[in-house]
Amino acid sequence: MQRKIKVAEINEVLSDDRPFDSIIDVRSPSEFSEDHLPGSINLPVLTDFERSEVGTLYRQVDPFIARKRGAVLTSQNIAKHIERFIEKPKNWRPLVYCWRGGQRSTSMALVMHEIGWPVTLLRGGYKAYRKKIQNDLNNLILDTEFIVITGPTGIGKTDLLAEIKQAGQQVLDLEALACHRGSILGAEPKQNQPSQKLFETRLYESLFNIDQTKPVFVESESSKIGNLHLPKQLFQSLIDARAVAVDCERSKRARYSVERYNHLVEAPENTKSLIEQLAFRHGRQRINDWLHLIAEQQWIELAESLLEHHYDPAYEHSQKRFQVEQRLELDSPGQLINSATLDLLISK
Repeated sequence: MQRKIKVAEINEVLSDDRPFDSIIDVRSPSEFSEDHLPGSINLPVLTDFERSEVGTLYRQVDPFIARKRGAVLTSQNIAKHIERFIEKPKNWRPLVYCWRGGQRSTSMALVMHEIGWPVTLLRGGYKAYRKKIQNDLNNLILDTEFIVITGPTGIGKTDLLAEIKQAGQQVLDLEALACHRGSILGAEPKQNQPSQKLFETRLYESLFNIDQTKPVFVESESSKIGNLHLPKQLFQSLIDARAVAVDCERSKRARYSVERYNHLVEAPENTKSLIEQLAFRHGRQRINDWLHLIAEQQWIELAESLLEHHYDPAYEHSQKRFQVEQRLELDSPGQLINSATLDLLISK
């Protein structure tokens, strides 16, 4: 009797000793872009346009005609994908998945199986993976000891995390995962934020790979980073965690901010539109003052005024929710005073 295609459970796929050489997502590009298993590559058996075409035929014409058209498109696409693997040896072990482990992944796996590769299907597909993320992420958060670095805008918390990581400590950089620096002015140039699902996947992967016997340093955040929401349990864990408050004089933070947000200097018209979005909190005169500083290219003055009237008051308000146990005054933003200071943060 012909050997059946192997099926793997999601826990096998996420284990450290997973027996797969490649993970192949055969869903459409838009589905893959929204979220996917870590390390997977996208080889769609139907593109977004083709999937829409087949779906329209199914609903508006005839299901049998739709299946025939789908079979033609799927066969053509699978043939193209197999070409890229033509040099793979007989013992190459691919894992294939689609939305629910149904027709799309089975179509690809069947061809690979007939060729002779030991292909495996993911039972339940991406849907099983997403369910695991939703079930397990809170437990990972609860099992992690966080040390929160909090401080006003322009203090260089991201640089502080990088310095702490370079010293061999564990760090969770939420803004890097979210592709955003927080606040209205925090969008990263030429980068789109991931979807909420992909952000949670990145967060899960980061926490899954840490040593939970050691603390993890993380920057204080509000409940949102750009358009993305922190999981409620993570936001609560940051509030409950031990916090270290760092500070530096405002003028130094203003100069640092201009250096780090140089893309706002290079695109003044875009910066003006962002400043206009602060009108919900500030009067027209204040907004006009900031727009005037942009027009005059007085960037240091603009940064200092934004810190004084917008960011620092917001920080003072948010500071009340953190459990601050230490306070440090920095000579320069983004730089710890010395290695002894880091030792103090870890050992306390």
